[in-house]
Amino acid sequence: MTRFCIAIILLLISENCISQHGYWQQKVDYEMDIVFDHEKHQFSGEQNLVYTNNSPDTLNRIFFHLYFNAFQPGSSMDVRSRTVSDPDPRIKDRIQHLTDSEIGYHKIQSISQEGKPVSYTINGTVMSVELSTPILPNETSSFHLEFESQVPVQIRRSGRNNSEGLDYTMTQWYPKLAEYDVDGWHTDPYVCREFHGVFGTFNVNITIDSKYVIGGTGVLQNPELTQSKSEFKIWQFKAENVHDFAWAADPDFVRSSAFTSNGTELNFYHLNDTAINDNWHRLEEQTVKLFEIMNERFGEYPYPQFSVIQAGDGGMEYPMCTMISGTGSFGGLVSVTVHEAIHNWYYGVLATNELKYPWMDEGFTTFAQNIVLDLLGKRNSANPHKRSYESYIKHVTNKTEEPLTTHADHYEINASYGVASYSKGCVFLSQLEYILGKDVFYKGMKSYFNEWKFKHPTPTDFKRVMEKTSGLELDWYFEGWIGTTKQIDYSIASVFTEGENTQIVIEKKGGLHLPIEITLQLEEAQETYYIPIERMRGAKKDSTLIHKTAWPWAFPSYSLIVERKLSEIKRIEIDQQQRTADVDLTNNVSPMVDPTESFKADH
Repeated sequence: MTRFCIAIILLLISENCISQHGYWQQKVDYEMDIVFDHEKHQFSGEQNLVYTNNSPDTLNRIFFHLYFNAFQPGSSMDVRSRTVSDPDPRIKDRIQHLTDSEIGYHKIQSISQEGKPVSYTINGTVMSVELSTPILPNETSSFHLEFESQVPVQIRRSGRNNSEGLDYTMTQWYPKLAEYDVDGWHTDPYVCREFHGVFGTFNVNITIDSKYVIGGTGVLQNPELTQSKSEFKIWQFKAENVHDFAWAADPDFVRSSAFTSNGTELNFYHLNDTAINDNWHRLEEQTVKLFEIMNERFGEYPYPQFSVIQAGDGGMEYPMCTMISGTGSFGGLVSVTVHEAIHNWYYGVLATNELKYPWMDEGFTTFAQNIVLDLLGKRNSANPHKRSYESYIKHVTNKTEEPLTTHADHYEINASYGVASYSKGCVFLSQLEYILGKDVFYKGMKSYFNEWKFKHPTPTDFKRVMEKTSGLELDWYFEGWIGTTKQIDYSIASVFTEGENTQIVIEKKGGLHLPIEITLQLEEAQETYYIPIERMRGAKKDSTLIHKTAWPWAFPSYSLIVERKLSEIKRIEIDQQQRTADVDLTNNVSPMVDPTESFKADH
């Protein structure tokens, strides 16, 4: 009996340990050598891959993404672009008209596991590999791939000869191992939206005509090669703790550098063009400032370098670099650089699954971008996120909203994806700051970064960090804002005298329930009353507010009694700072006025 009890106790302890330390993620190390033929726009490659199975599952097959295969007539990306109601103007039906010399492709020559050939099948942009030897939990297996690839004419993100004359934007350019996690394999066909990858180390050697200059992910291991006079150069890059590798190349690239206060090297690659050189030179100082702000407020950038590269077709983030359009106004250049650089926090280091939770990348990035641009421009805005609020509310009014739980590829229209991921995702954080209080919120954001860097956090992971930091329960907010399209709409229903006091009745007309602040404008002062909601199981700490009892969610109205005569009160307003996305501001004020006038004027 004693042995049995001991066994049970040990089992319970073991299960508890597993539950407490149950997070796991896969790991992959790449060694890649490619030889690039710029005349044919093709390259041959070899890939040695070491894959560590940290999951509790035995793997009998693995998957690779072959993204270049999307740039072929009849691909999922081609068909999706031609059938969605509002196609990306950069794509439209262009893929359908590509010739054999213009398409992109990956042709696999051979694959072996531990030196033994394995069978594989290719379906569009996904390759399935049947393993000769299963990979057991906590075991490692090595693979060798040989492949030939063609770089497509630039249509979206990747490709050759972009609209600004840049020769090569090499993104999603290699057979890329798919991610396996608690949800299983992520083998979504590529339709030009988001990515999800496995953290690891990349050692990449690129042999290319010596006229080319390359910038991208990682740290150049042989910088002396820039002085070489040989016909070809081998660029050797290494990047650690990243989940992707990207690069760009052009003979006319000029490079400059700047450094942050903690020693991060910021590199800038752009075409040598007198029309843009000055803007790019001015960009250096702004980029240093953006990194300083992000390091202070959101967590310290962990890599030794970051590169801003004129490439691509607008702006797109990659680990340790971004590809951006390099022409246009200086303000536009700064804005896109700020957004894409911040993605190295929200995408690069905090690598959420972009396909499942695009709002955690785009929304969080937009939130931080708004703050950084406000500080860089010395605007001192009362609410730097106003445009995101306006965009979201307009979308709601148009009745085209879809919930944030929608898969990135499966929004009915592209515009819905954009507003949901960027605007509603940003408002999510802005409202959370309002719910928790500024100091607690930023403490939580740093904790989130430090606890989950180099991992794949989910909404639940973020919620638990913010709950632990604030001491508040937040299920109600995450469930309502993320999982539904319910809206926020509070109104002042009535105001009347009750003895020496005034009673204010507030109605909850929308489906979402948030804590609210009621500001009373008096003759020469104002006072603000704070009503938390019951499901918070607490309240934010703010001594400037007059705290009242919590509002149970099932109650459609709340009676606020204030120790003021009605004659003393000149104006009553719900959410004077407009930090909740209330869809109807006209009923937030008594006496009734149009509060949007000041909102718009300050924009």
